Amino acid sequence: MLEIVKYGEPVLVQKAQDVKEFGRKLETLIADMHDALKRDRGIGLAAPQVGVSKRLFIVGLDDEPLRVFINPRIIASSEETCEYEEGCLSFPGLYFGVVRPSAVDIEALDMYGKPFRLSADGLLARVIQHEYDHLDGILFIDRISPAKRRRALAHYSRMLNM
Repeated sequence: MLEIVKYGEPVLVQKAQDVKEFGRKLETLIADMHDALKRDRGIGLAAPQVGVSKRLFIVGLDDEPLRVFINPRIIASSEETCEYEEGCLSFPGLYFGVVRPSAVDIEALDMYGKPFRLSADGLLARVIQHEYDHLDGILFIDRISPAKRRRALAHYSRMLNM
């Protein structure tokens, strides 16, 4: 079982490397990430969150098949934005409102290396952007004001020391 790394691990703030090899090893990583996502009741998980510095994330929204995004590129974002309370499996118990574009277009490879393009809005767009940020070493607390971030980190530190 893969363990989800928590805030403070260097891999979470590093830019991930492109996936170059497809095959059984990658398929196993994706299956293990999916197991971790379900176990921890998340809706998205990036490879850096399991200690693997690769440009890969998965999205598992209720009643939808698992979506796999490898070497993704967000190619367009809406001008319209919305705020939504986000959490992160690498920050268990911490939730804050984050403003993001309401819709995105993304290009990526699937688990077999086949390219695809997707237009997403609503919760799917939000999860894609959150997980995409992980690939660039950006955390959701980096998207809130400095004052809120200080409070969030202080609260998270207190939670860890309980």
